[in-house]
Amino acid sequence: MSGTDTRLVTIDEIRAAAATLAGVALRTPLVPFGRPERRQWLKAESLQPIGAFKLRGAYNAVASLTPAERSQGVITYSSGNHAQGVARAARLFGVPAVIVMPSDAPALKRARVEEDGAEVVIVGTASDERKQRAEEIAAARGLAIIPPYDDRRIVAGQGTCGLEIAEAMPDVAFVLVPVGGGGLAAGVAAAIRALAPHARVIGVEPELAADARESLAAGRIIRWEADRVSRTIADGTRTQSIGTLNFAHLSVQMERVVTVSEAEIAAAIRLAAEEARLVVEPSGALSIAAMRFRQRELGLDPAAGPIVGVISGGNVDPELYRAYLAAPVPPEG
Repeated sequence: MSGTDTRLVTIDEIRAAAATLAGVALRTPLVPFGRPERRQWLKAESLQPIGAFKLRGAYNAVASLTPAERSQGVITYSSGNHAQGVARAARLFGVPAVIVMPSDAPALKRARVEEDGAEVVIVGTASDERKQRAEEIAAARGLAIIPPYDDRRIVAGQGTCGLEIAEAMPDVAFVLVPVGGGGLAAGVAAAIRALAPHARVIGVEPELAADARESLAAGRIIRWEADRVSRTIADGTRTQSIGTLNFAHLSVQMERVVTVSEAEIAAAIRLAAEEARLVVEPSGALSIAAMRFRQRELGLDPAAGPIVGVISGGNVDPELYRAYLAAPVPPEG
């Protein structure tokens, strides 16, 4: 089940995940963004029950366990949204959950994990550190590990987001998706390539955490140090590298990865509120930033067909959100 299995996730696996998620994850809407002639839409995963797409993969993975495995409990390591997904899935199945979170995880996300009854263990900011601690606890307590992204059950679950895009908008021409560990990007790319092969799939990363772009350019996984990726406000993308399975998908199913600045991410949060009436967190705003500030670079031509940006989440600290709403908006690019 781990990322060492680099066989690409199939559309049949994604459809099976969709059946598993029926009645649990929302079929989120495509919300119009900006002027109608732009033909831009936002896939509002911020409206999921936990405020982010992560419920899709987390629930699919927990559901794949045997009843005996689940009864022992589950554990994961995450900066926030996957933590919430596993905590909620465990609660729905009535099993215990342990979540290893970094010390710089947003307080709002930690509070929501605890509200779902999970035990929280705090470690340092390095993704390697929280993974190691989770593996130690899992071994000691006999818990099932639910990885945050490098796992085909997770990728299949996240791929249901792309499945919904293709089913709702078969003529989609561009799909922009945030890239952190790569689970969402891999799943969406797999679904779009299978169902809308004419569409261009583009990943979006912060300039301050652009390990995926560097990895695809180098043809191998490049790791960034924790102190480098921790600089971005997009906390969901602070992973130090993309997963092995995810890299396999993105290498062949994604056209490219583009980066956006911190100022553009903050402005995108404001634009989501003003033009789409959506509350969006920094990681979720990456696609909006690329749609508005990288449109010429990416050739986002509405004449080719609809343009969809995946909004991965809306879990943002209220105090920070107020500041983002006042962020200056750079010129369009």
